[in-house]
Formats: sequence, structure tokens, C-alpha cells
Amino acid sequence: MPEQVTSQFDLAAHAPIPFWRDLRVIQIFIQLVFLVGIIALGYVLINNLLTNLDESGLTIDYGKLEEPVGTELSEGENPFSSEAQENGQDKPQSGIDALVQGFKNTLRVVIVGLVGATILGVLVGIGQLGNNFLIRSVANVYVEIFRNTPLLVQLFFIYFGMWFNAVPDVQNSIELPGPIYIHVRGINYPLVQRTDSAWILLLGLGLGIIIGGALWVWRLRRMDRTGNPAHTLRWSLPALLICATLGWLASGKPFSVELPHLEGFNYVDGSRVTPEYIAITLGLILYTAAFIADVVRAGIQAVSHGQIEAARAQGLTNGQTLRLVVLPQALRLIIPPLGNQYLNLAKNSSLGAAVAFLDVYRTASLVSSQIDQPIVMFSVMMIIYLTISLTISLIMNLVNFQMRLRSR
Repeated sequence: MPEQVTSQFDLAAHAPIPFWRDLRVIQIFIQLVFLVGIIALGYVLINNLLTNLDESGLTIDYGKLEEPVGTELSEGENPFSSEAQENGQDKPQSGIDALVQGFKNTLRVVIVGLVGATILGVLVGIGQLGNNFLIRSVANVYVEIFRNTPLLVQLFFIYFGMWFNAVPDVQNSIELPGPIYIHVRGINYPLVQRTDSAWILLLGLGLGIIIGGALWVWRLRRMDRTGNPAHTLRWSLPALLICATLGWLASGKPFSVELPHLEGFNYVDGSRVTPEYIAITLGLILYTAAFIADVVRAGIQAVSHGQIEAARAQGLTNGQTLRLVVLPQALRLIIPPLGNQYLNLAKNSSLGAAVAFLDVYRTASLVSSQIDQPIVMFSVMMIIYLTISLTISLIMNLVNFQMRLRSR
């Protein structure tokens, strides 16, 4: 009898599982249902889109991007006009040309914003952990204010509240050395242009960077071999300065300077930064730096306190401990969330339209109203922002890969 019971249990243990109870079959079935649902939803949306376009008499035509547009874009080093000079004749500018100008304006904001937010965020994050009560309190208050208020409100405060109320008009401009003129219409500053001989200076500068970098690496390797101080700057910086000076002297006059001056009720010549660019760039820097500061603070606090004690036992100062021991280890934890903040900054740059900044979003909206192709314009705009985001993500992933903790 016990043998019969045992054999029955063995048969039950090795019996095939019904397919409707098989976990693998259930998972595949759920995925197939989800996939079919996504395809069905996409079909319904596309069908509704085509039906509505047909009823309204509209079409999707990317070729209209090549048609001339009457949009004037005053933002950027080379403002966009509806007509451009080519071979001494006026050539109508197309929607593609306008989008390129808007894309350049967006890149100006994103690149400057990334650099500024990183520098400010690192300084504030370190300040939050400082021993000085005043610096620590100011850093904490800054982070709490800018993290807990909407970016759009901050942009309005900078643009409408501060700039137009605190900055004087053109006739009473603030003059700084340069000359640089600050007024309600923006900031005018000298425009530096390259001459035909500028390549000689650039060649000397590039040669100096190569020689200086080689000396830097040589001194570091010598320090590893002998234990003597590297003094990298004492060797690299003179080499760079000597090569750059020789290039400057050989080129004669590598640059020409165009100074701004007041003519009537406005400044002419030179270059200008608009209030819209200042508002969106400064707003993105202040807002994103608050989040980066918290990332930096958390990364530093994650480093074992024993590392700091060991560095101090070796006689390192607080600055050397932070630069040589703490930050290199904290970077492995800082970089992944830092990449997310970079992506947020790039996407938040589209809020520049709220302060009339002529970025790719506002440019696409203006062009769309003329060529009557909203789907075309917004699909192109999505591709542009996707390209920027994927580029930032790729760079940060490469940096994170290089900074990873290697083990045998």
C-alpha cells in the first residue's frame, strides 16, 4: 500500500502542467495581448487622424518646409530674415532655414545652461556640507526655494519681475569696461571677428595644447615612478602660453573688434544678448543647479567617512581631501542622476517660448502658422528634441562607463 501511494505521488510530480497554468505560457499570452492592444490603439489613432485630415481638407506634406516663409527671427548671432543675400541677390528663406536658426538658439541655451548649472550645482552641493554656518544656510535655502517652485514661475519672475523693473532703459544704460552696455533691451558687447590670419594663432594654440598635455602626462608618470611632486601646471601652462604667444605674433592681427555704440534710440554694431535669452538661460541654470546640488551632496555623503579620516591621517588638507579622495569616488554615484538632470534641462528649454525666446519650439509654431502643417512641424520638433536628448544620454552613458568601478 505505501508503495502504491508513493508511485501515485511520483506520477503527480512528473505529470505535465496544463498550458493554461504554465507560467511561461501566461507571460507570453499577456505580452501578446498587450502588443495587440498597442497595435489596435495605434491603428485607431492613425485612422482618426487621416479621417479628420480628409474631412478638413488638410494634407501631410513635408515638402512645404522648403517653401519661403515671412518669419523674422531676431535672436542669435546671425538673425534670421525672410530674405538672405546670396551672390549679391535676395534669396527667400525657407521653413527649414528658420528651423535651423531655432535649433541653433536652442543649442545656445542648452550648452550654456549645462555648463552653468553644473558649476553652480557642484559649488552649492559642496556648500551644503561645509563647516561655515552662513555658507551652509545660504546653500540650503537656495536649494529649497528653487526646487520647490515651478520653473515657469521663476522664468516670469526673472523676465517680467526683475529684468524690466531693475534694468535701466537704453538712454541710461549701465556701462561696463569693454565697453559693455546693459539696458532693458539686452546686453551689447564688442563683437570679435576672425581675420584671414587667425588660423596661425589657432595652430599655435592647438600645438600648445598638445605639448602641454604631453608634459602633463609625463609629469604624472614621473610622480608615480619617483614619488616626487608632479607640478603639472608649472610645466604645462608655460608651454601653452609660449605656443599661443608665438602664434599671436606670427599671425599679426588675428582678430578684429567691432564696438557697439548708441545711435538714436538703440545700439548698433557689436553683438547683443536679448533679455529673452538671459531669462531662459539664467532660469534653467538656477533651477537645474538646485537639483544637481542635491545630487552632489548625496554623492559626497555616500563616500565612507573612513576614507576622509584616512586622507586626513596622511596630512591632506580639506581641499585636497575633497578633490583627490572624495569627489573621484562620489562621481560614480553622481553621474547617473546627473544625466537625468541634463535631460530635464534640455527638455525644459522649450519653456523659452513663455518669455518669447525664439527657440526651436517657438520657431516651429511660427512657421506652422504660415505653411499650415502642424503635424509636420511638431513631428520635426519632436525629432529635434529626441536627438538632443539621445545625444546627452549617449555622452553621459559613455562617461558613466569610463567611471565605473573596475574589478578583477
